[in-house]
Amino acid sequence: MRPATRAAIYRRLRAANPAPTTELLHSTPFELLVAVMLSAHTTDKSVNAATRKLFAVANTPAAIAALGVEGVKPYIRTVGLYNTKAANLVALARQILEQHGGQVPGERAALEALPGVGRKTASIILNMVFGQPEIAVDTHIFRVANRTGLAPGKTPRAVEDGLVAGTPPEFRRNAHHWLILHGRYVCTARAPKCPTCIIRDLCEYRHKTPAPKAQRRGVSAAIRRGGARKATARTAPGRRGT
Repeated sequence: MRPATRAAIYRRLRAANPAPTTELLHSTPFELLVAVMLSAHTTDKSVNAATRKLFAVANTPAAIAALGVEGVKPYIRTVGLYNTKAANLVALARQILEQHGGQVPGERAALEALPGVGRKTASIILNMVFGQPEIAVDTHIFRVANRTGLAPGKTPRAVEDGLVAGTPPEFRRNAHHWLILHGRYVCTARAPKCPTCIIRDLCEYRHKTPAPKAQRRGVSAAIRRGGARKATARTAPGRRGT
């Protein structure tokens, strides 16, 4: 894909959503870290349902650590892999207390050393909390980057490197949010909404979803009905010449 096309894609995404952000509910860096960690293999909707209850009771490292694993589990039971995530969450809270003075660290190595935190979660925290132009790659972004041609790659890291290298600096801070939302609501895994996609003409995907046949038939039928009405009008009684 040519650099000009990449820039055009981001310009359109920005025009449609000038201030994108995560759909995970949070009010502090620690809450965001917890929410992102819990979101692995789970929808944001399920995470938000769980964290609404959890954060009302414990939303700091000290409070989470005090709850303990068995105390955390009932609040996140609806989240996938909740047993493992509960253990990681309590261990993460204790490590933040012991090694970082209760504050979310701002270095990648320190973030990735936390239990349950991988590269994707660290990238999101570095981007949203510390303003670094990181582009975290999840399944949605991996799909969008490959389909559109923005950054083809066989692994998430290859796609990430391609996006970081190919995304113009002015768009890099928000690229993660634009692409994840586009993948979640437009460039979906099944039956992507290509007919209404705002970057359809710039996308290099070869198997675009065609417009529904019903719509095409509807247009044709409307044309036929319009023609029939005109013909009727021309031959209707009272309109004939004498």
